[in-house]
Parts: sequence; C-alpha cells; structure tokens
Amino acid sequence: MTDRLTIRRPDDWHVHLRDGAMLAHVAPYTARQFARAIVMPNLSPPVTTAAEGIAYRDRIRATVPADLDFTPLIVAYLTDHSDAGEMARGHAEGIFTAAKLYPAHATTGSAHGVTDVANIMPVLERMQAIGMPLLIHGEVTDADVDIFDREAVFIERTLAPLAKALPELKIVLEHITTAEAAQFVADAPAHVAATITPQHLHINRNAMLVGGIRPHAYCLPVAKREHHRLAVRAAATSGSPKFFLGTDSAPHAVHTKEAACGCAGIFNAPYALESYVTAFDEDGALDRFEGFASEHGPRFYGLPLNEGTITLERGETVVPDRVGEVVPFHAGETLGWRIV
Repeated sequence: MTDRLTIRRPDDWHVHLRDGAMLAHVAPYTARQFARAIVMPNLSPPVTTAAEGIAYRDRIRATVPADLDFTPLIVAYLTDHSDAGEMARGHAEGIFTAAKLYPAHATTGSAHGVTDVANIMPVLERMQAIGMPLLIHGEVTDADVDIFDREAVFIERTLAPLAKALPELKIVLEHITTAEAAQFVADAPAHVAATITPQHLHINRNAMLVGGIRPHAYCLPVAKREHHRLAVRAAATSGSPKFFLGTDSAPHAVHTKEAACGCAGIFNAPYALESYVTAFDEDGALDRFEGFASEHGPRFYGLPLNEGTITLERGETVVPDRVGEVVPFHAGETLGWRIV
C-alpha cells in the first residue's frame, strides 16, 4: 500500500476566484495547492476584453501572498458580440489563455452568455486558426429540457455538430457529469478534452436531496445518478490524457446558498487535492493521479510542466464546517490524506 505520494506540482484548469472581498478570501487557497489556474471570467461585468483581462489578472495577483508561486491564467468571456480580432490579440499577447462559452442563463454569471453558437462562429473559426482553446459549459437552457438531461442534450444538439464543423478547434468540455460526456470525450479526437471536479467524483444527486434539501451540494451542472458518477470517476482514473483536474471551485457566502433561491456552486479549493487523491486511492489508481493532476492539462494547453513537487501522505484531514463565510466541500468530514 502506498502511504506517501510525491507528484509534480499540479494545476487547476477551472476555478472561480470571484472578485473584491471574496477574491481576497479564496484566492490564497487555490494558490497554496496549485501552480497555475484557469480563472473563469463570469464576473459582473464579465471579462470580455484584453484590457479587462489584464486588470483582473492584476487584482488576482494582489491577493496572493508573495511567498506563493502562482500564475493566474485569464479567460475571455464570449458574448454574441465578441470580436475575433480582440480574442486573437488577447491570446497573442499572453492575456487570454482561452475563451469561455457560457450558454446564456446556464449558470451563475451567464446572463451575458451566447444565445446561439451561430452568432460566434467567426470568433470560433479564428480561434481554431490560432490554436486558442474553447472552454464550454455544456448545458442547454431550454425550459422543456429536464435539468438532469441538459448536459447530454447539449452534446447531441450543439457540441457534436460544432466539433464536426470545426474539426481542429481545441475544446475543453468543463466539469463533466454524465456517462454521455465521458464517452463523447473519450471517442473524440485528441484536441477534445474534459475537466473533472472533485465533487462529481464523490457525490451523486442524493447528496442534494436525501434527508432534506442540502444547498451546499448544489452546483451546475448538478450531480447526476450514481451510474453517471461512476462513469465520470472511471474517466478520471483511467489514465487517459483527455481528462484532467479542474475543480470548478465556486464560492458563495452561506446566506446566498441557504436561501429561497440558493446560488449554484461548491467551494472545494481548500482541500481539493486531498479530495481528489482520496477518490483515486479508493479506486486503486494512485499511480495515475500525477497524470490527471499535473501532466494532462499542461500538455493539452501546450504549456510546460511545473518544476516543483507536492507530497501527500495518509493521515487525517479534518474539514471545518466553515472557511470564513463559506461552507467547503466535505464540511465536517475527515479525509484520509493530507498535504505534507
């Protein structure tokens, strides 16, 4: 049995750091565990221009303690009116690592998102030409589609035709939650990949609904049935380079979660690695954890692997009920791994 695991320092390829006081509160937790992070742009207002990207990057850097070596990777927020030239300039100047497609009203901060992919095809064609990745929140928003089916329907209606129309576009399907998503990515060409969160490795939809409504287990896309969780977990632990770590850590203050219309998002940043490695350990896949956490992501993005290392060992990590005004994932639980 492996009791100690040293891996190349990992990266988080999908995180929400928010802005203002919440940014200052949560960013150091991500920076302590990860060398780099793809930071989501769904602020208010969203990050749509290179100038806004620079300003947000500066605000993030100002919140991270000087002794932590951390690089925020900024993403452009796509709207129906996004300009291909602005995306290309931001990417060429090292401001935008990628661009994010939120279907309008699909999740938190997506009111300015894309109403129809046809509206941004010139932008996507330019991104394909320059090798700029497209990150996708993969859900339809039609009122007549069950919320538990929205990811699978998006793949059928939108993602599969898009991947066919732009066969060289680098695509990351974010925070996958279904067997359909895992299979689509596994079968797709090498330039189609997916991120996987810790919560979707550990919980199914019962976590939200059994014994009462549990708002701190509510995120978007929502957790699905158990067979979907198992399929996503099998993808994560498979060793395939198409799947890599993306926490989708999304903090909300307690009063905005425990409300009549609670916000979607799970804050997992403080204990993300401990959560992930627990799942890999349970599935006998510790030998594949470094690839998932530290290698597949940078190779997909064409970035260098990190030089440093981080060590985890068996031992108790007691997750507190709160971290400031935010309830963390695994609150009140004891995980079996800790960071040395």
